[in-house]
Amino acid sequence: MKIKLVCIGKTGKEFLISGENEYLKRLKHYVPVERIEIPDLKNTKKLTIEQIKELEGKEILSKVSIGEQLILLDERGKIFSSVEFSQFLQQKFNQGGHGLIFVIGGAYGFSEEVYASATSKISLSKMTFSHQMIRMIFFEQVYRAMTILKGEPYHHE
Repeated sequence: MKIKLVCIGKTGKEFLISGENEYLKRLKHYVPVERIEIPDLKNTKKLTIEQIKELEGKEILSKVSIGEQLILLDERGKIFSSVEFSQFLQQKFNQGGHGLIFVIGGAYGFSEEVYASATSKISLSKMTFSHQMIRMIFFEQVYRAMTILKGEPYHHE
């Protein structure tokens, strides 16, 4: 099963890009992972927040194929420990399907259409992080989950 992370916008900070790439490289040994960047919308000054979310939502949903589970990284989602997240991933792997698509939305969150299409919502923390930082944190947590599932000594309890 493949894991995709769909993100609105690019990361401009080299240290975050290096961190993302490090965990993507490590993850190759466990599961196929793909990062999909949707460019920031242009000329949004005259658009409402709802219009921005709708346009971003259409782009997000265009990346989802039949048989893939859409999981939103959302501040109102379920919070897991690292072990619980590994169990969540294992459950999703056991359910089968073509893949898991995790999504980091834009600055204003998700459109109602995206929320309606999602199978799950998870939160990585009660704290708020920049969209760019969440990408690296997410890849690290997927890597951590995979090492937990394989019984490898990366995670300590």
